[in-house]
Amino acid sequence: MDKMTGTFGLVGCGQLGAAIASALLRAGAVDPARMWIANRSGPVPALAATPGLNWTADIQTLADACDTILLALPPAIGRKLRFEGAGRLVVSVMAGVSVAELGAISGAARVVRAMSSPAAAIGMAYSPWFAGEGVSEHDRAIVRALFSACGASDEVPDESQIDVFTAITGPVPGFVAAFAASVQDYAQAQGVAPDVARRAVGQLFHAAGALLAGSERPAAYFVAEMVDYAGTTAAGLEALRAAGLTEIVAQGLEAARLRCLTIGREEG
Repeated sequence: MDKMTGTFGLVGCGQLGAAIASALLRAGAVDPARMWIANRSGPVPALAATPGLNWTADIQTLADACDTILLALPPAIGRKLRFEGAGRLVVSVMAGVSVAELGAISGAARVVRAMSSPAAAIGMAYSPWFAGEGVSEHDRAIVRALFSACGASDEVPDESQIDVFTAITGPVPGFVAAFAASVQDYAQAQGVAPDVARRAVGQLFHAAGALLAGSERPAAYFVAEMVDYAGTTAAGLEALRAAGLTEIVAQGLEAARLRCLTIGREEG
């Protein structure tokens, strides 16, 4: 695991911020003595026992002490934030907050907009990121080290794609859990005991996720493989296609993407 150089500051220690901080510490990407956390309510239970961490309630104190700053606040709060971060690398995982807005919030010329998920706590997040114009190759190496500690990561070429991934990969377990719940409901309707159905469905999605994540083939390959086999699964998949599953999923994801464009603005 690559280490992040310099000092690192985290602003906001809710579910996502705490998950990323835990990932960095677990992976050894940042030494506790080089990590600052700004949280209005003080140390959070998940991290309070870690010796050497620097806690503050003042964001400017953190900004003055850190080379890299990660903003992990709710967007309505983050948009109102102002601090002096000139000369710092500022990274944000705030949904819907643009690179231009991040520059106004921090005064920084080196800004990265990203998305991650609480799955970072177990090293299984997917964290795409987009680099603003002032971001250097050295900065990119820091961002890669940051998000590789959380799981898998890619730099994307278009800022609008961060909204797409906020909808797709940000809500863990989100959409996957919705489909899993439907499968479990079906099993229970057939008389399967709830605890047995829960274990079966959990193992199904755990195995499927591992197979998909470990393969370079697209998901459609596995669907085609089952359809070509023409067995019981093929009958089910064809019924789902006929019911418009692809279109229904696209509608849900598009609704989530469009919400990224407005979230936090109503309160702002």
